[in-house]
Amino acid sequence: MFEVEAKYAISDLPAFRRQLQELGAEPVGSVEQHADTYFAHPCRDFVASKEALRVRRIDGRPLVTYKGPKLPGAIKARRELEWDLSPGDTTGDQMMELLRSLGFQSVAEVRKQRQNYGLATPQGPLGLTVDEVESIGNYAEIEVLADEQEGVAAARQRIEAIAGRLRLSNLEPRSYLALLLEHFSKDSCEKR
Repeated sequence: MFEVEAKYAISDLPAFRRQLQELGAEPVGSVEQHADTYFAHPCRDFVASKEALRVRRIDGRPLVTYKGPKLPGAIKARRELEWDLSPGDTTGDQMMELLRSLGFQSVAEVRKQRQNYGLATPQGPLGLTVDEVESIGNYAEIEVLADEQEGVAAARQRIEAIAGRLRLSNLEPRSYLALLLEHFSKDSCEKR
């Protein structure tokens, strides 16, 4: 499965929520992702390879996610593997202990409140979220899943069309992890 997504910075959250309503997007639930813990590989630089490995907790439910290298293009596309860790590991702590035992190191935790929206399109469903990310700001994400790499181009076109209808133009290519690390790096430099 390929995850195709674009993230846009939102400067006026109430105005953006009104745009979603005008477009017909319906709120379908809110989740707290209070600890996306990202890991560094012991022998490979995930920053250089543009991969990611994380343990995520959505309202307390743990998942492990691997994101493969990004495919070329302005709108992010990459293979994604994700699975639920419960009922055997109800907190995700066992998976994190396993990763650390294998030499992985936790890099940072991203914390956010996510509001999911449903939007019917002629081509089928797509993911639309508003994320309030601790320490770095507010973002809209539009996501489409493609079964095969050949479907990535069509998914990107769908995302661009919806982004245009929502007047989103401030495309943010960096991950929340990269933004957070940059934020803390800048903060520590300013304090010196």
